[in-house]
Amino acid sequence: MYEQIASNKRRTFVVLFCFIVLIALAGTAFNYVIGYGVAGVIVAIAIAISMSFFSYFYSDKVALMASRAVPADEVQYKRFHNLVEGLCIASGLPKPRLYVVQDSSPNAFATGRNPEHAAIAVTTGLLEIMNRVELEGVIAHELSHIKNYDILVSTIAVTAVGAITLLSDIGIRTAFWTGGRSRDNRDNSGLGSILALVGIAFLVLAPFAAMLMNFAVSRNREYLADATGVSLTRYPPGLISALEKLQDDKSVVHSATKATASMWIEQPLPGKEGGGQEKWLDKKFNTHPPLQDRIKRLKEM
Repeated sequence: MYEQIASNKRRTFVVLFCFIVLIALAGTAFNYVIGYGVAGVIVAIAIAISMSFFSYFYSDKVALMASRAVPADEVQYKRFHNLVEGLCIASGLPKPRLYVVQDSSPNAFATGRNPEHAAIAVTTGLLEIMNRVELEGVIAHELSHIKNYDILVSTIAVTAVGAITLLSDIGIRTAFWTGGRSRDNRDNSGLGSILALVGIAFLVLAPFAAMLMNFAVSRNREYLADATGVSLTRYPPGLISALEKLQDDKSVVHSATKATASMWIEQPLPGKEGGGQEKWLDKKFNTHPPLQDRIKRLKEM
């Protein structure tokens, strides 16, 4: 377990470096599309580094705001607070900040950069349909993400994917309305035009590359959090029953986006489960492993 935590910490810096590179490349492509010269490249790299540091320190706040999460009142959500406090005592973790998302779809996520700066958010739908042992299983799963330092990787990925998508969208729209290289029309007939076309192509592909990077670091973490979660509760049937309820539910979280999808305990967007081609696509491009596979693994423990 400690080896996995150390591995997650190392992976965090690798992911952070990869996103710095991808944002810098997207910024450079943006520069060639709109034509700001060497100064534009330097600014793009500076922005990439600044956004990465911003991701490290503030990505949890961005994720909570994007999900429309509000602090969970200790009186109104007493059961939620009591379960978290009990599990934190058992696991030796500090109590994270607790939030609630007003949404009828049952789901939950953890965010933050370390156990001392972490938060757990649950939907009102999850609190309504889960009994005590099921909710305990879900909370233990999310605390495991905190304990295993999964939250840092996922929150950095969320912010970076959003930044790359926004940069690409602005660059493509600018190229569409101005024809590209508006600041350097003298170079339109030569190498500049080729670089501008390459830049546009990269801006189109960059968000997909960022999402694939996000997917790559998301799936295995769910299996590990399931296993760690049941080791905290010492009652696998609780999480199994919770995942079975989530599998039966077909609703979606309205405040979830493609950028934040990997943070939730299960896929919060349309296309959770299906057959044939849809199921194959889910396995290849979904941020989460299929719930039935997770349930099967837990039953075999």
